[in-house]
Amino acid sequence: MSILHTLAFEIGTEEIPAFDLHKATLQLEKLVPAALDEVRIPHGDVAIYTTPRRLIAMVSDVADTTEALDEVFRGPSAKIAFDADGNPTKAAAGFARGKGVDVDALERREEHGVEYVFATRSVPARDVAELLPGVLEGVIEGISWPKSCRWGTTSEYFSRPVRWLVAMLDERVIPVSFAGLTAGSLTRGHRFLAPGPHEVATAADLLGVVEAAHVVTSEQAREQVIRVGVAQAEAQTGARAELPEKTLLEVTNLCEQPTVLVGTFDEEFLRVPEEIIVDAMLMHQRYFPLYDANDKLTNNFIVVSNGDPAHASTIIDGNERVVRARLSDAKFFYEEDLKRPLEAYVDHLDEVVFQETLGTMKAKTDRIVALAKHLACDAGLSEADAADAERAAYLAKADLVTNAVVEFTSVQGIMGSYYAEAANESAQVARAIADHYRPRFSGDEPPASNVGKIVATADKLDTICGLFAVGQGPTGSSDPFALRRSAIGIVAMLEGGLPVSLTAAIDAALSTYQAAGVEFDRDAVRAEVSDFFVTRTKVMLRDGGCSPDAVDAVLATGVEEPAQIIARTRALEAARTNAPDAFDNLAIAYARANNLRDAKLGSDVDEALTADAERALLSAADEAAARVSEALAADDYAAALAALSALRAPIDAFFEDVMIMDEDQAVRENRLRLLNRFVAVFAHVADFGKMAKSAK
Repeated sequence: MSILHTLAFEIGTEEIPAFDLHKATLQLEKLVPAALDEVRIPHGDVAIYTTPRRLIAMVSDVADTTEALDEVFRGPSAKIAFDADGNPTKAAAGFARGKGVDVDALERREEHGVEYVFATRSVPARDVAELLPGVLEGVIEGISWPKSCRWGTTSEYFSRPVRWLVAMLDERVIPVSFAGLTAGSLTRGHRFLAPGPHEVATAADLLGVVEAAHVVTSEQAREQVIRVGVAQAEAQTGARAELPEKTLLEVTNLCEQPTVLVGTFDEEFLRVPEEIIVDAMLMHQRYFPLYDANDKLTNNFIVVSNGDPAHASTIIDGNERVVRARLSDAKFFYEEDLKRPLEAYVDHLDEVVFQETLGTMKAKTDRIVALAKHLACDAGLSEADAADAERAAYLAKADLVTNAVVEFTSVQGIMGSYYAEAANESAQVARAIADHYRPRFSGDEPPASNVGKIVATADKLDTICGLFAVGQGPTGSSDPFALRRSAIGIVAMLEGGLPVSLTAAIDAALSTYQAAGVEFDRDAVRAEVSDFFVTRTKVMLRDGGCSPDAVDAVLATGVEEPAQIIARTRALEAARTNAPDAFDNLAIAYARANNLRDAKLGSDVDEALTADAERALLSAADEAAARVSEALAADDYAAALAALSALRAPIDAFFEDVMIMDEDQAVRENRLRLLNRFVAVFAHVADFGKMAKSAK
């Protein structure tokens, strides 16, 4: 009976970037078992542990040897493998060679009445310890990094220089080699608290030795330590911490033994807009801000340290000095920016390039203003709101050249709103400036007002149309300008009730580029941009649970407005959900009528040639057409579908009672015209033929 062993493998490195480490952890969870399975090493569970300075794989129940294997391969038929004299052909020789056996070892067997040749290959059991060096070296090389480096005189690449390797099968050291290192039984501890080296007696002891050396070995465990520490800090200060997921992940993977500490900065800095303070702490220093019961920023903050907890006061003092310097800069930049009104910065946008062919940010501002005017008119805004939209569009990008935004880029728009308020711009203008980058991602809140939505739409649509015009639209695998995200934002605002036509807005945006002298094929670019938005809308609907056939049925009518596509698709789905049998029967009837109709005959029906079922269908179709037209004019797609559902009984009766392909040509053609008329009622609602496949 085979004895089962524990395998421990550690790659010790310089500090790996936090997000790269997280991705490597996920890779190793698949990479290690796959590498073992590929050479048929029997094993139990694989557990991955990572810290900034190490990647560890612990594998339980590893066998002494691989399993012996007899592999049987079916080759060509005997007729092809042997000639008339029974000699092997080139086909037989090639098959045998490919399977690593002699051609004389091929066997003939009958299968399903046909004789084939078979090759049997025996793979003997192998010593696992002999296989592991190659397997584990392959794991090292198999990790994919966003960026890699070389060091010393070796040619191997890794995220950061590899400093030690541990590879053990129980007490036995596995001689894994990489970048001039050979694995041993010596690991390292926390860089400052217990650097080591530390001896590992047996593979099962590796985690215990590392943890005893002040290292929390898993990402989940370190996050829990941080969360517990934050809860204690909240209890200590009476404040609430904000822990953005991305920053928390980064901090978790910057420490091997995290310690949560509370620092303080001077209250005078609270006179600076809190977004700058939060940006300085959260984005630049990875400190977590603390808020009081009224959600107001306090002058306390949380530091997650990787240092010696015994020297907490020194660590806090150092971080407070860093914050003081950073916030002093922020305060200075803010106060300097306030010495001029926001409008004074607009002309300086000519110093910032938007895109090489499309000009500067000042040129973009002029286009946003023109597009905002169009959208405000299309939306029917009041004169005052339209003026606010135009003013906000003019000032929206001005803060890009202010000192504060140049230094703290994540507060663009936010700082513009503060500077607008200080310059006595209206509250609505200031708010629209702050909101015009929203929604920034799927699920983000849209701008608060229609004025803000118009400025946001103008900004995003200008970017999309401009980049498509110069051939910089996204490809299947690349979207460097995040145009898909911008399109999703626009669609979300249209769905939310912004009462404008996207197709008209695209035309207006392209006109601003033509007026500026940018050369492009307007019709081709317009078609590309429209299709881009339709595709984004389809993806949003499908991600939201709508059936692909419902989306396709609506798009088949030629509708291009995202809000209409969304409303019609959801109404169609609701109708199918609420009355599935009736809906599917109607879809089948539509498909049948659509297949039989002859569009060349038109839809003028001669009532003198009709029978009762035909007259009933004609009357019902005309009545439904009027109701559908009225419903579509009111954007009431549920009512349009309800009107169509009334056609189910008369079309069923028509197909039951009437022979469409009558021998009398006049009667036959009249009935086909009636079908044309029936199908035409559906034309602007949905192509039910695309949904007939869902019928029961």
